[in-house]
Amino acid sequence: MTNPDGRVQDVYRLESAEQAIALLNPLRAEVLRLLCEPASASEVGRQLSETPQKVNYHLKALEKVGLIRRSGTRQVKNLVEVLYQSIARTYLIPDSFGWPDDVVQRMKDQGSLRHLITASERMRGDAMRLMEVADEEEVPSAVLETEVYLPDEAARQAFIRDYAEAVRTLAEKYRTSGRGAGFRVMTAVYPEPEEKEGRN
Repeated sequence: MTNPDGRVQDVYRLESAEQAIALLNPLRAEVLRLLCEPASASEVGRQLSETPQKVNYHLKALEKVGLIRRSGTRQVKNLVEVLYQSIARTYLIPDSFGWPDDVVQRMKDQGSLRHLITASERMRGDAMRLMEVADEEEVPSAVLETEVYLPDEAARQAFIRDYAEAVRTLAEKYRTSGRGAGFRVMTAVYPEPEEKEGRN
């Protein structure tokens, strides 16, 4: 599942229905996103405003289906914390689980939409906090919006692969050891909603 050297894969094709079901949980999807770098249940809990006990429950579930792995331990005062890391940054749900086509598609749509809602809520919260300091200092930010045309599943998967490779290359170029100002980069891909009839 993971690379031999333990690196996080750019794209991982799910191997079981259990993995897909785990991804449909919005909190677990957010945990996976945060675990692109090794972290403990306490660290993830602080970022999500959840208790370590609740996060640990979801970590065990994700570890059981092979979506995260243990990456070491760390001594914190009198406690030894277990560090976890996700196996990939992007996950693809294949059509070969033996489920009806409509069920597979619904899982894909609902999972993606839940991720989209989680990301938009996080972005909105970050924007509100940044607005609090915007009057005192300039807050550097940028928004890029564009359209792409993905007519079928093959085109969508090819786009995801190309996108993941481009982000990996860009991230490696600008990734540092944590020094300086940190910036969050988020990208969402979803079908453009059709306008309702009668809308001006």
